[in-house]
Amino acid sequence: MTAPPPLAVLHQDDALIVVDKPAGLLSVPGRGPDLQDCIAHRAQARWPDALIVHRLDMATSGLMVLARGAQVHRQLSIAFAERHVAKRYVALAHGHLADDAGTMDWPLICDWPNRPRQIVNLREGKPSLTRYRVLQRQPDGITRVALEPVTGRSHQLRVHMQALGHPLLGDELYAPPAVQALAPRLLLHAEHLALVHPRTGLPVQFDSPAPI
Repeated sequence: MTAPPPLAVLHQDDALIVVDKPAGLLSVPGRGPDLQDCIAHRAQARWPDALIVHRLDMATSGLMVLARGAQVHRQLSIAFAERHVAKRYVALAHGHLADDAGTMDWPLICDWPNRPRQIVNLREGKPSLTRYRVLQRQPDGITRVALEPVTGRSHQLRVHMQALGHPLLGDELYAPPAVQALAPRLLLHAEHLALVHPRTGLPVQFDSPAPI
C-alpha cells in the first residue's frame, strides 16, 4: 500500500498547523475503510496532538487550520463560532453577476431526502450570510468572484451562489450538468485566513494563491 502524498504545510508551531488542502481530499474520515484518508489522519501521523477545528468540503481546496492539543482547540473553536476568524474564498461562477459587490442573506437547511444537499428555506432555515465581490467578468461569460462567509453553514457558498443564479463551475451538487461540465472539479478555493494566535494574542494571517 502506497503512502498518501505529504501535506502542503504553510505554517506550524506549538499551537497551530496551517495546511493547503487539495481538492478531492476529505477533511475528516468518512464511513467505511475507503474513506479514511483525510486531512485529520495525515496531520495526526506527523503531529499526534493535531485536531480539526473547521472543515472544507471534499471538493473544495485551500487553507485549513488545525489546533495542537485540546486547550488550543477550544480557543480556536470559540473564535470560529464567534466569527472572530476572517475567511475569503475565490470561485469561478457561471454567468456575469449584475452587481460588483453585495450580500447573500438566505437561511439554509438540510434537504433531508437529498442529503447532503442544502437548500434555502426562509421559514425554517438557519441564518446564513455571505458577502461577495466581483474580481473579474471574463469574456467567456464566467465571473471570478471573492466570497466571504460570515456564517459557516454546510455548503453555504455553493448554495448561495446557486440561489443568486450563478452556480459554481464544476459543482456536482448544485450546478446544472452543463455548468458542471465546464470544469473537472469544483472551482472554489479557500485563499485567506486571518485570526488571533491563541498563544501570542497577536493577529496572524495566511494566504494560498488560488489555483483556479
